[in-house]
Amino acid sequence: MGFLLVYFIPFGSIRVTGAILESFYMLQEYARDHVLTCLVPAFFIAGGITVFVSQASVIKYFGAKANKALAYGVASVSGTILAVCSCTVLPMFTGIYTRGAGLGPATAFLYSGPAINVLAIILTARILGWKIGLARALGAIVLSVLIGLAMAAIYHKEDRERIESEEFAVVPAERSRPLWKDGVYFFLMVCILVFGAWGKPAHEVGFFSAVYSIKWYLAGASLIALLFVLSRWFQKQEIKDWGRETYNFSLLIMPLLFGGVMVSGLLLGRPGHEALIPSRYIEAAVGAKPDVFFSLVGIGDGFARNIISVIWPVWTNFFAAVFGAFMYFATLTEIPIMQGLLGAGMGQGPALSLLLSGPSVSLPSMLVIRGVLGTKKTAVYVSLVIIMATISGLIYGAIVA
Repeated sequence: MGFLLVYFIPFGSIRVTGAILESFYMLQEYARDHVLTCLVPAFFIAGGITVFVSQASVIKYFGAKANKALAYGVASVSGTILAVCSCTVLPMFTGIYTRGAGLGPATAFLYSGPAINVLAIILTARILGWKIGLARALGAIVLSVLIGLAMAAIYHKEDRERIESEEFAVVPAERSRPLWKDGVYFFLMVCILVFGAWGKPAHEVGFFSAVYSIKWYLAGASLIALLFVLSRWFQKQEIKDWGRETYNFSLLIMPLLFGGVMVSGLLLGRPGHEALIPSRYIEAAVGAKPDVFFSLVGIGDGFARNIISVIWPVWTNFFAAVFGAFMYFATLTEIPIMQGLLGAGMGQGPALSLLLSGPSVSLPSMLVIRGVLGTKKTAVYVSLVIIMATISGLIYGAIVA
């Protein structure tokens, strides 16, 4: 198969060679801008969850028998303290799921982590308007709960058997230190992640700009405090186990992640760069009105034009949700992309659909989620994201129309 693919690739085509270069450019951009500041801290947090958080605690608060209001409430707003993208959240999701968290709360966390981080919500409201910013925040919280409940309901029996299996039937060990010390450790790790990944704001003044100017000082101070905490409160064997689990997570996730990033670059390209799929097709498919689409495909007056005009809102929201689900968005990059698409005539409803699906899932993240949950559960999860994002876009589009 690989031989045939290489044999028949039309390297003479400028679009094909450009798309291949785009895949490597996107991989390089991802490696330079996101691996050290986003993924590496996320891997260490995931390793810390595995080593320092007991299975008993995970099962108590996120397991199948946990209080539903508490489990889904915490999971649905977890992203407000994490400036993570759909790929950066994966190690943390894998960590809590493999420690015995229920499928419902775990997938609610998986969705909400990148969907509702406070930086993205505030910048969305500031750059794209307070209405769509508020709709994104509320939509992300509601959708995370609905998606989690739906996954839990669909796989209720299977998930309960997993939680009650011998693998998770452990006797809680005696704690070697107070819980608040573990809390300080995770707080410092999150500070390193948040400040290290703090993006440059569009405006040069204000709180976000001030934090950006000293982000490395804040991240460095958090790192120094973390090293002090580790040396005083944690045992050497625990730290070794932490490093081992972090390495195992990176070994599991990085190959699939990089492969998915390259495929996304090959098909869609980086923002502002053409790849195999021309950007004008995307813009024509999600416009506020179907006029650009009609001119592109050559549809004149008649029955087909009338039918397409009627179903256009459903189609554009669905297409935006699907496109967002397969496109990779690094943290906060969806905002300038949406700004450009809205300027090109994209409808408000499809814009929200893309904002609710794009940051939460991507082709790279799907490959990794499949390795954790399996093909069927991953397909159901992605389908739920697309369907609910489409419905949310339809509702929002009707309200603001």
